[in-house]
Amino acid sequence: MTTPQVVGSTEKASETTAAATASKKKSRKFSPWGVVAWLVGLGFFFPVFWMVLTAFKQEGDAATSPPKLFFTPTLDQFKAVFEQGIGTPLLNSIFATVVSTVLVLALGTPAAFALSLRPVRKTQDALFFFMSTKMLPVVAAILPLYVIVSNIGLLDNIWALVILYTSMNLPIAVWMMRSFFLEVPGELLEAASLDGASLWRSVREVILPLVSPGIAATALICVIFAWNEFFFAVNLTAVNAQTMPVYLVGFIAGEGQYWAVLSAAATMAALPVILCGWFAQNKLVRGLSFGAIK
Repeated sequence: MTTPQVVGSTEKASETTAAATASKKKSRKFSPWGVVAWLVGLGFFFPVFWMVLTAFKQEGDAATSPPKLFFTPTLDQFKAVFEQGIGTPLLNSIFATVVSTVLVLALGTPAAFALSLRPVRKTQDALFFFMSTKMLPVVAAILPLYVIVSNIGLLDNIWALVILYTSMNLPIAVWMMRSFFLEVPGELLEAASLDGASLWRSVREVILPLVSPGIAATALICVIFAWNEFFFAVNLTAVNAQTMPVYLVGFIAGEGQYWAVLSAAATMAALPVILCGWFAQNKLVRGLSFGAIK
């Protein structure tokens, strides 16, 4: 015989399912703001699409007016980029980005864990101070940084960029990783402590596996910021017009015949940032928002 409790639970479940179905149907209705959002998104995406499309054209096809939409794709422009000596700058960028990201994680992870485990007075003020350092315009800092780097003998040295990228990304890394550590229940540490595990072992075997997706997302964000920061690299490393790629010099001179190869170089430079941003976009928003309210 069916009890009244079971009947009531079934009715509530049916009402919940019906409400969810109605909500889905309502969300599928036409929305003018949705169309506007799509148009804005496509507007932001179109320059990237056109850059990638131009990278696969011949120079003659890239400079046509009106633009040529149908063409035979080619990889000649990417080959030309490598022939112009992009290998050394590319390796330097990879080295500075990877080493600075590793240092940020090594320094930021214990700091974020400490702020989440034992928050002190004015913790939120300290966190907002960390984030305020990201608001400093780089043009206001480049002159004193240039003087300091020159005095300590690191001018035109890749380690100067490693140090700068590490200090630049450390505040946002602490902010984000702390939000992920806060989501771990404190009972897990207590249970591990009762089982006789030390704090280091608890962190290594219990906490870090749980927050590893957040740490990975933080690493991707650090890669984006370090890879995309050219201002420090240009001003703190030697730039000689004789060593600049020929197609870049020609473009600056206004010859206008290197659109395709420039697009190929820009595509190669933007590809790591696009991939990292694509994989880390949800974690970035989640990490920043949790860090603001917890």
